Amino acid sequence: MSLTRRSIAAAALFTLAAAPLAAFAQTKWDLPAAYPATNFHSENLAQFAADVDKASAGKLKITVHANASLFKANEIKRAVQGGQAQIGEILLVAYQNEWQLFGADGLPFLADSYDESMKLYKAQKPLLEKKLGEQGMMLLYAVAWPPQGIYVKKPIAAAADLKGVKWRAYSPATARIAELVGAQPVTVQAAELSQAMATGVIESYMSSGATGYDTKTYEHLKYYYDTQAWLPKNAVIVNKAAFDALDKPTQAAVLKAGAEAEARGWAASRKVNTDTLDKLRANGMQVLPPSAQLKADMKKVGEVMLKEWLDKAGAEGQALVDAYRK
Repeated sequence: MSLTRRSIAAAALFTLAAAPLAAFAQTKWDLPAAYPATNFHSENLAQFAADVDKASAGKLKITVHANASLFKANEIKRAVQGGQAQIGEILLVAYQNEWQLFGADGLPFLADSYDESMKLYKAQKPLLEKKLGEQGMMLLYAVAWPPQGIYVKKPIAAAADLKGVKWRAYSPATARIAELVGAQPVTVQAAELSQAMATGVIESYMSSGATGYDTKTYEHLKYYYDTQAWLPKNAVIVNKAAFDALDKPTQAAVLKAGAEAEARGWAASRKVNTDTLDKLRANGMQVLPPSAQLKADMKKVGEVMLKEWLDKAGAEGQALVDAYRK
């Protein structure tokens, strides 16, 4: 056999051998997230990634990077939009300054239970899908955090007791609450919260029982007032170009696993709310209902913030609130 013939035969054999590999081209996605691997949102992401792996027969591998290990919390949306990460989990309320409707679920006492939060999400969802679509992304699913209460170093009976207190702000809404009650807002991301409490950078903040337990807040702050003020949502967003590059069966696997993660996540959130409040108590924290005065004060804060939000959000915001209140 001549050299040319041998080369052609070898090339043909190589092509035949490589054919199965080409048919099984594996795609790898990075999924940055801001919370610890043990947080229920992160556990849900890990389950979602495993479900996609199984349903796509290994064609799509998603690596979850928890605890802001790949991108900081405030960098994740931009990373997904720019294609540095193909998929990511963000806290919607953190982006209110970019578009007011991202912050709808951070308005105190607008939606203050799981049922009300789901109702708000259903009204908000088509608007979120449209906005993210314009930015080259898609909304895969969203899951509510447990209701938000007030962690504080000392007992409080009214909003006036928070005057001058160093207050953690993680969104425009939480910063505004601090201003309205006379506290000092300090921007601190979730991954830095434990250190901020340990070093006295903050002495109060509003969040869920889940965050309080994850960050061992009970080691630093001893009181939690269960105000159930709002239920902010984490959203899992996907780069549209990355999604479009998948074959149809793999796209279907991602969408199905996302829908399952959403249902599972909301159920987990309810359970986590009960469990973590019990764990906070077991670790020496006083979990208390807000006094009638504190409740009335915080409700007033919510009314001011809703009015301010509607002024900024305009007709689009009013339409959302109207749809939610139907």
